[in-house]
Amino acid sequence: MSLTIWCNTKFNPAATQLLAHGTRDHRLVWAATISSNVLQAGAPDPALAAADIAFGQPLPGDCLRHERLRWVEVTTAGYTRYDTPEFKETLRARGAVFTSASEVFADSCAQHVLAMMLALGRNLLPSYRDQLGEHAWNYEQRRYDSRLLTGQTVLLLGYGAIGRRLAALLAPFGMTIYAVRRQTRSETGVRIIPEEKISSVLPLADHVVNLLPDNASTSGYVNARRLACCKPGAHFYNVGRGTTVDDRALLEALRSGRIGAAYLDVFEPEPLAPDHPYWTAPNCFITPHTAGGRHDQDEALVRHFLANLAAFTSGAPWTDRVV
Repeated sequence: MSLTIWCNTKFNPAATQLLAHGTRDHRLVWAATISSNVLQAGAPDPALAAADIAFGQPLPGDCLRHERLRWVEVTTAGYTRYDTPEFKETLRARGAVFTSASEVFADSCAQHVLAMMLALGRNLLPSYRDQLGEHAWNYEQRRYDSRLLTGQTVLLLGYGAIGRRLAALLAPFGMTIYAVRRQTRSETGVRIIPEEKISSVLPLADHVVNLLPDNASTSGYVNARRLACCKPGAHFYNVGRGTTVDDRALLEALRSGRIGAAYLDVFEPEPLAPDHPYWTAPNCFITPHTAGGRHDQDEALVRHFLANLAAFTSGAPWTDRVV
């Protein structure tokens, strides 16, 4: 079965060669406009009309118009542009499949959060600041203010691919792990709680990790009311989406000390403006939307797609199927 595969993502040469080789039994068509930024929406492209499969960031409206499309895989873990009832129901009605690339970014995002947990707990960031500044030997302050992850409590807001991987990485520390998820079925080593129970768990959490996607139900989810429920001095991490956090409320929680430290990787809008208060807020640490980054990202995205292409042609289980 020969298929027409449309792609609008610019990959490095090795990944491009891997994609060409892996689709050699099919027809691979490149969009007129391609981009290396996986977060960027695609441009309209007439070639999509003749495609059976779209790989990259096709415009949602084009996917709905072109009824020949039988499968869409996006090159991101998040899929806000496609997360609408119209998009999902239309694809479902025509028997088409929609997949994300969550598994590609799960390990990198999880390791990024773990790295910041350890850095904050072990006072690595203040010590590095000392090294860049006056070369002060703050022995007692750094040594006796260090914290262990062992036995602490973590609350995950959202429990998808990233949350599962982070829970696995935290397991050796003997931490108590809670996760908020719509589906409250049990998970090994993680206490799944419904959303209505979050206020009773926030006061227990030493770490609150936001993994929420951007949609109507999550806008401003981390707000003043929920931050006020947090354990004094708790650490907050956001590798979900910037829209899920009330910036003013988080800044106030940092300034008051209710939140002891915040690690933020995502913002709304991006890039974060040079004069944004986050840059100078106390104990606020910023990375430029790099939590999902990995040196082999392009090759990993192509391998993920090719594995799902094999599933598409053989009827095997999909990876990261949404619809």
